[in-house]
Amino acid sequence: MSTSADVVIDEAIKQTTVFPNTFNVVFLNDDTTPIEWVINILKTVYKHTDANSESITLKIHEEGAAVVGTYQYEIAEQKAIETTNLSRDQGFPLACKIEENK
Repeated sequence: MSTSADVVIDEAIKQTTVFPNTFNVVFLNDDTTPIEWVINILKTVYKHTDANSESITLKIHEEGAAVVGTYQYEIAEQKAIETTNLSRDQGFPLACKIEENK
């Protein structure tokens, strides 16, 4: 008995790379949380510079909300939870939300 090991492929394999969606963490303005606290959170949790933290904080104050970071869902969720927990521990009602980056 004779066997042949030759394999012939007549279709090309197409590869596509799908990147995960990104999500924005958005801080919402309130009248109770001190500006210094918001700047501190932006520097420690989101790793913004001093100047960038101050700029974002002013935008939150003037416009009512601002995007503070864009991440994959799990990271955005963790940073939002960490922000909320740290703020509540200090007695501040700082609110943030996660929305899909479009």
